[in-house]
Amino acid sequence: MAKFSLSQDLGIDLGTANTLVFVKGKGVVVREPSVVATNVETGQVEAVGSDARNMIGRTPGNIRVIRPMKDGVIADYDTTATMMKYYIKQAQRNRSSFAKKPNVMVCVPSGITMVEERAVIDATKQAGAKEAFPIAEPFAAAIGAGLPVWEPTGSMIVDIGGGTTEVAIISLGGIVTSQSIRTAGDDMDEAITQYIRKTYNLMIGERSAEQLKMDLGHAGVPEGDEETEIRGRDLLTGLPKTISVNAKEISGALADTVSAIVDAVKLTLEKTPPELAADIMDRGIVLSGGGAMLRNLDSVISEETKMPVFVAENPLDSVAIGTGKSLEFIEHFRAHPHVFSKATKK
Repeated sequence: MAKFSLSQDLGIDLGTANTLVFVKGKGVVVREPSVVATNVETGQVEAVGSDARNMIGRTPGNIRVIRPMKDGVIADYDTTATMMKYYIKQAQRNRSSFAKKPNVMVCVPSGITMVEERAVIDATKQAGAKEAFPIAEPFAAAIGAGLPVWEPTGSMIVDIGGGTTEVAIISLGGIVTSQSIRTAGDDMDEAITQYIRKTYNLMIGERSAEQLKMDLGHAGVPEGDEETEIRGRDLLTGLPKTISVNAKEISGALADTVSAIVDAVKLTLEKTPPELAADIMDRGIVLSGGGAMLRNLDSVISEETKMPVFVAENPLDSVAIGTGKSLEFIEHFRAHPHVFSKATKK
């Protein structure tokens, strides 16, 4: 088996909302939105990451802002490859231009199909990787959250990203049972947008909806009565309008999405072997991903499952950290491909 120079290797959390790049010895060096702005007339890339995200809803007709990842998988292949190439260069900007191409460990949803997984591998190679290795997102999140994934004991991770929620039971370096649903942070934003539209006849953008989620969003019934103002376009008059909304309204709009996540957790627990279920009862359930930061979500899941629930120390970075740390186990993954994803087991 070939040996790898870990200094050349990268771990990439290729997410629907954000892309993070982990470099061995340095940690997470790139943390940018998965957004690309292109000129539709020339095909030229105008901006990537934060610069492109700032253009959302503010571009002229010849500039199109694209989110090339949808529901955790590639929706626009060429744009994804361009975006990854940019971020790989960002991560390597202090290295010689003659340096060898890096080997890349890239995360994929556990419920991904073989075709979708192949698209991720090919896009990663097109972006400049020497070799690309897929790893199941919940497995990477568990490693990044510090769970004992290699021991003969059950660990449960719930990774709530932008496009997917990954729930998995892990033991002895493999996923015992898992559930991947395409309901996550983006669906929360969409639910808020639709609520404001139906209730107030006001159209708001996705960035405004996301801000409302962060400012007022709760799982379950909020304790306080916080309020904030939101601006948008009145659908009746077509003119700009400002309204006030409270935490109870926003939390109500998020109820269905939160319920879907809780149901996925409960379904995974139902399929868990008794011995592992006992381990999880002792250790608790760990939440990671941006969605884990929704206020009171840990309490709601704990109440529904009757188990202790904890939020990972670095929920936003858990997958990237785990993907980066997994570079040390490339040989193990080659020998045990079931770790990668459900697709590779078929």
